[in-house]
Amino acid sequence: MNTQARGDGTVGKALEVLDCVAEFGRPVRFSELLELSPYPKATLYRFLQTLTSQKMLSYNDDGTYWLGARLMRLAHAAWKNASLAPIARTHVEALASRAGESVHLAQLDNGQVLFVDKLKATDRFETLAQVGQVAPAYCTGVGKAMLAFLAPKRLELALKQQSFFKYTEATHGSARSLLRDLDDVRKTGIAFDRQEHEHGIISIAAPILNDNGRVTGAISVATSTTRYQLEELEAFRADLLETAEKIGKDATHWQFPA
Repeated sequence: MNTQARGDGTVGKALEVLDCVAEFGRPVRFSELLELSPYPKATLYRFLQTLTSQKMLSYNDDGTYWLGARLMRLAHAAWKNASLAPIARTHVEALASRAGESVHLAQLDNGQVLFVDKLKATDRFETLAQVGQVAPAYCTGVGKAMLAFLAPKRLELALKQQSFFKYTEATHGSARSLLRDLDDVRKTGIAFDRQEHEHGIISIAAPILNDNGRVTGAISVATSTTRYQLEELEAFRADLLETAEKIGKDATHWQFPA
């Protein structure tokens, strides 16, 4: 269970419990939460009762907890008002239709990639990226596309937030290695995921910049190595850059909350 919220008092601890429930990705039993919880049984139960009474969690007939209706409403409001997704949706749909592959839309959140939209044009493969999930920035196409165009101070901070864990043999293992890659991204305006996060998954990505050149997000076309070789992703370059430019123009007066 994440320990970052423990210095934020009761509210922070309750949100930590909420995060833990969400991370299971399914309804979860009290005993499962207790195994991961840093809190005593009575304390954890009290937090769950409070979250349930506030409709942030729901308690099901089979004795499991899951995300509640109130939380869903808040999440939907956040998606509408603090996400690039509604602004970009028509452009994402058009790109997915033309490419015939999965399209990912992402923003940078505390140095990590937050996926805010995804369209699957084929069911022949699946990627780890799902709406609402986070992924490392240093080993994803969308992540590198955004990192490359950050202002120097923001990039320095974001690099400190990377773990450089080696997911595959192609994953960057250090900031030095990543920075060399980011230099190429700046020159070409395109980033590639060379099976750096998942074996068998590759992508081509472009940053989404507003009229002031500020990074607001990134978009990618992702596919499987059973369908394309890495160099063949160049075929999506023109459509990808055009789509990123259109979204950037639409998002000029919008900014993801810091």
